[in-house]
Amino acid sequence: NTFPPQPLKKWIEYWRNQVTRAWPHRAQIPIWQREFWDRQLRRSESYAEKWEYVVNNPVRHGYVPRAKDWPYQGELYVLEWHDR
Repeated sequence: NTFPPQPLKKWIEYWRNQVTRAWPHRAQIPIWQREFWDRQLRRSESYAEKWEYVVNNPVRHGYVPRAKDWPYQGELYVLEWHDR
C-alpha cells in the first residue's frame, strides 16, 4: 500500500498530533511552536549540522541530561550522502 504524496504541512500536522497524544507530560502542552521552517539540505555537512541540532533539542530544553537518553528520536533509514 502506498499513499499519494502529501504536502509537508499535512505530514507535520499528522506527526505533531501523534506525538502530542503520546506526550507523557500533559502539563507542558502545547509543546510545539506554531510554525515550522523547512530546509533543503544540499551537502552531508549541512545534514550533519541540522541533525546534531535536532538531536540535542531535548538536552537544551532540560528534558534529558544526554541526547541519547531521549526515547523519541532516531533514524529509520541512515542517509548516505554522495557530495559532489
